[in-house]
Amino acid sequence: MDCLCAGILFADIACAPIPRLPKAGELIPTERIQLALGGCASNTAVDLAKLGFRVGVSGCVGDDPFGRVIVETLEAAGVDTRGVHRLRGVGSAATMIVNVQGEDRRFISTAGANTLFTVEHIPKDWVTRAKVFYVGGYLMMPGLETDAMVELFRTARQHGAKTVLDVVLFGGEHYARTLAKILPETDVFLPNDDEAEIITGIKDPLEQAEHFRRMGARTVVITMGEKGSLLVTDGLRVRAGVYPVEFVGGAGAGDAFDAGFIAGILLGEDPVGCLRWGSALGASCVRAIGTTESVFNREEAEEFIRQHTLPIEKL
Repeated sequence: MDCLCAGILFADIACAPIPRLPKAGELIPTERIQLALGGCASNTAVDLAKLGFRVGVSGCVGDDPFGRVIVETLEAAGVDTRGVHRLRGVGSAATMIVNVQGEDRRFISTAGANTLFTVEHIPKDWVTRAKVFYVGGYLMMPGLETDAMVELFRTARQHGAKTVLDVVLFGGEHYARTLAKILPETDVFLPNDDEAEIITGIKDPLEQAEHFRRMGARTVVITMGEKGSLLVTDGLRVRAGVYPVEFVGGAGAGDAFDAGFIAGILLGEDPVGCLRWGSALGASCVRAIGTTESVFNREEAEEFIRQHTLPIEKL
């Protein structure tokens, strides 16, 4: 297995961009509303599968129509879903995504079955076989905020895997305390700048990255939307711009960046090369309202990277 993706699994209901938010009682038409896959672990898994990697996903869904959509969509993409657990009497996680022209996305969300996901749900043989162990949506799943999860990351590294961590903040004041335990076992930490500011209280992305490095993360990548990304690792600090593409919707872009960065790791790229892959997949994602529908396959990504130059600045 190339990558084990563990974490949050969602069904997304998204609208095509509307000119403005409706007033109370008002109806505003949109060209399309779609039901699709969402959630860090599921999006990243599908994106990696589109690149031709062998991927397994682990998480929890409810025994309901949304849960069936999540599992069937993953399976249709070629993702191994034997690590997905269907829980009776619990609703699957779902998010309504409202896209307004020229504005960032708005979300209404329920975490559903994700809140019951625990370390025991993750197949241990996958942990010891995977080349990359990715956890997406950390800090939304109380069952993973444990010493056992830290030990699982440690076990994966002992078996030669790279550990990759991304977060979703879902209320609480425990973020820094929880991360302090797992970051020393994390090879790549990938928060966005808003999340990093909430966790650290620091506004400057470079200072945010340095702070997480002091907490133990080996490599820190701060994603900053249209402002690009920033990477800090041993002996290297760089800021990357963005690739020029037409923006339709941002849902899933961070997960696509994660998938691209992981692809770079699996392909043996250096940190800057991983940034190029992450930035290319993130750029491809924003061309549609869905989280995975416009993400590049391997051939498309390689051609895009050949034809476009990502601005890179050493700091």
